[in-house]
Amino acid sequence: MKRNKYTYIWVSLVVLVFGIIFIPKIVNRISQKEVVDENRMHQVESSERLAYITLNGERRKVPAFSFINQDSLVISNEDYKGKVFVVDFFFTTCPSICPLMSKNLVELQEEFREFENFGLASFTINPQYDTPSVLKHYAERYGISDMDWHLLTGNVEQVYDLANTGFNMYAAIDDQVPGGFEHSGMFALIDKQGYIRSRLDDFGNPIIYYRGTISEQQQVNAEGETQQISALKEDIRKLLDE
Repeated sequence: MKRNKYTYIWVSLVVLVFGIIFIPKIVNRISQKEVVDENRMHQVESSERLAYITLNGERRKVPAFSFINQDSLVISNEDYKGKVFVVDFFFTTCPSICPLMSKNLVELQEEFREFENFGLASFTINPQYDTPSVLKHYAERYGISDMDWHLLTGNVEQVYDLANTGFNMYAAIDDQVPGGFEHSGMFALIDKQGYIRSRLDDFGNPIIYYRGTISEQQQVNAEGETQQISALKEDIRKLLDE
């Protein structure tokens, strides 16, 4: 009985010492919101990271390409090395979504003009008509003036392989649609290492591409339409800061 009595006294003493030393510290941290803030910071940093787009467990990277731009210069993926850039597929005689896509890209051009490590790459899906001189006229008409925004034309098969296989962004010749060509109207966001990146949706899945067919102003009134141009601007800044 004496042994048990001393055991209880010893345990009580340990609990008392713990309470005197550690409880005030814990209370103080909680009262100063240190615990809450640390957890929130960790969650914010995690949620703000842009996802890598993967295929068969490997991160998808922009494949090698080489085309001619509106100034008749050869431009390849190497010219975008170390830059954050946005990719789209279009054609100059498009009667539907391309004009709005180009206007949205012009807005990105102006937003990030001061950044030397930002660029844009627009590939025509009608390279037989869209020669460098035609692309030059298109650039002048839309106010495309940034040295790192290249309108690119070249071999038909290479363009469609880049769109449908390299980026998995649908593009096709279709005589049944206005303009004779069909394409997705999406923008791809590429990081400085050439990887395709995107934010996550509400379910934790990457959105993969950003819709380029609705303006930032229209988004406010578009029911059910996420504000993807606004989101794209935010995500470009995140990659520029990486």
